Amino acid sequence: MAKILVADDAMFMRMALRKILEEADYEVCEARDGEEMIRVYEQEKPDLITLDITMPKMDGLEGLKALKEKYPEAKVIMCSAMGQQAMVLDAIRSGAHDFIIKPFEKGKVLDSIKKVMAMKF
Repeated sequence: MAKILVADDAMFMRMALRKILEEADYEVCEARDGEEMIRVYEQEKPDLITLDITMPKMDGLEGLKALKEKYPEAKVIMCSAMGQQAMVLDAIRSGAHDFIIKPFEKGKVLDSIKKVMAMKF
């Protein structure tokens, strides 16, 4: 079973993703900001991260860059709200593998995860 780290400052968003992922038989761990995401990644070694762009302490872009410096093999899907296209492009240039738009649609979330999990590095 693959393990996915859900990093988002909004508890209801973490819960929404957790529900989608657990129903699809993924193991889920969580982080509330970019700093915690890096700590949890180091402890849990998840197969993939869903990473919100806008978070306190260390936002998703900063967290992505810091993570990729230490762990270039980390598979990351950015999560963004509509209207954050410029940030999504920055995230892709910084090493994110895909993005999903909030509010989450189960099919799109699972398709993105399957696509990124299948990538070889």
